[in-house]
Amino acid sequence: MDAVEGDLGRFDQLIRGSQDLQRLIQNPVFTAEEQAGAIGAILDKAGVSGLAGNFIRLVASKRRLFALPDMIRAYRNLVSEAKGIVQAQVTLAEAPSDKVLNEIKAALRDVAKADVAVDVKIDPSLIGGLIVKVGSRMVDASVRTKLNSIRLAMKEVR
Repeated sequence: MDAVEGDLGRFDQLIRGSQDLQRLIQNPVFTAEEQAGAIGAILDKAGVSGLAGNFIRLVASKRRLFALPDMIRAYRNLVSEAKGIVQAQVTLAEAPSDKVLNEIKAALRDVAKADVAVDVKIDPSLIGGLIVKVGSRMVDASVRTKLNSIRLAMKEVR
């Protein structure tokens, strides 16, 4: 499981880091043969082989590359669930320092009473603070939300 997850994660990073690869995956203009050939070359160069490589090649041959990022995310969730790890998504206005990230992980671990895998997203529009999603629960402590609630309260006063 860990080897497949690692290979899929590495390929997911390639997708996120390359606009050309994203275009190849999303664009229906490319034929299955063109997609499979390009993906095969990328997998070989990235060293993704075995079960994960075969799976990605199969997805390419069936013209379902557009769904691959969601498939990878779903597999990661299944692996986390099997290991008893809780998934958390933390959105911040700017990239956190290692100290801040460790404090967030520790707080989430205490709340969830389990190991927590944190997916950090950066959204400058939050201005400050953070948004945390764990399972079906969400805590929004962003400055943007607080300003919006103040704006709404001021409109009601009029």
